[in-house]
Amino acid sequence: MNAMTPGHIPVMLAEVLQTLAPRDGGRYLDGTFGGGGYASAILGAADCTLHAIDRDPDAIARGAAVAARFPGRLHLVQGRFGDMAELVEGPLDGIVLDLGVSSFQIDQAERGFSFRFDGPLDMRMERDGPSAADLVNRLPEAELADVLWQLGEERHSRRIARTIVAARREAPIETTAQLVKIIHSCMPRDPSGMDSATRSFQALRLKVNDELGEVERGLKAAASLLAPGGRLVVVAFHSLEDRLVKRFMQQVAGRAPGVSRYVPVNLDRPGAAPFRLVVNNALRPGEAETSANPRARSARLRVIERIEEASCSAP
Repeated sequence: MNAMTPGHIPVMLAEVLQTLAPRDGGRYLDGTFGGGGYASAILGAADCTLHAIDRDPDAIARGAAVAARFPGRLHLVQGRFGDMAELVEGPLDGIVLDLGVSSFQIDQAERGFSFRFDGPLDMRMERDGPSAADLVNRLPEAELADVLWQLGEERHSRRIARTIVAARREAPIETTAQLVKIIHSCMPRDPSGMDSATRSFQALRLKVNDELGEVERGLKAAASLLAPGGRLVVVAFHSLEDRLVKRFMQQVAGRAPGVSRYVPVNLDRPGAAPFRLVVNNALRPGEAETSANPRARSARLRVIERIEEASCSAP
């Protein structure tokens, strides 16, 4: 069965299937449906049931075609994966999360996620709430600089924020092309060849969609839903997201000192750790995959497995 929707290439698909290990009769959750690549592959690998969540209504609409290929086995839910404990009933035999923006969102100019296309400065996954344009036109200079530094790790955040504020005094910043031009006007060319607008666009996207907060909530909820032997597989692309995933998994597996404030209360107790690390270090995509799909280059895959009885109540 072809696991790919045209225009969408699921990253580290073989590794996701190998570590998730779907089985006949199992119940699984794809918390980031996107283009349906993982969902199609999981349903094709075993006679199982899959719940799939996505906050983007366009993704849910695309999912109808996948659901038609697997009658009665794919259940689509629009919502945030951070709310999975309220959206899907546990226990589950496995959960997969593919963090970040989807290929569909990046490649649609009208969504405003990428500086490769000129389009509205939007970046909202749910098409609701404040947009990136709202942030760059309304945030105070110091707060805008903090966003660029903290979420984009942009060393020139203050310079960029100052330039943006000066530009918006002349006219509102409404398109991706406008913002790119403003950033390029004050930034030196990056010696690595990376576009100097990359980190700023990344920071704005993370802020608009509260993506780090969503990861924290999603990890906690996933831990509460897994059945004994159930696995959580997470693919992260951003260093800040991967850091959260790594810290969480190490702590619930008893590999890190202290207790994370994101671990469910029912896991914060002394004794044997409720999870084990399935892989000690993050798996990386192979050379063949990164050559065929450059977007896979920064991917990191981490996995934990529940080894004791789960509490399926929301934390």
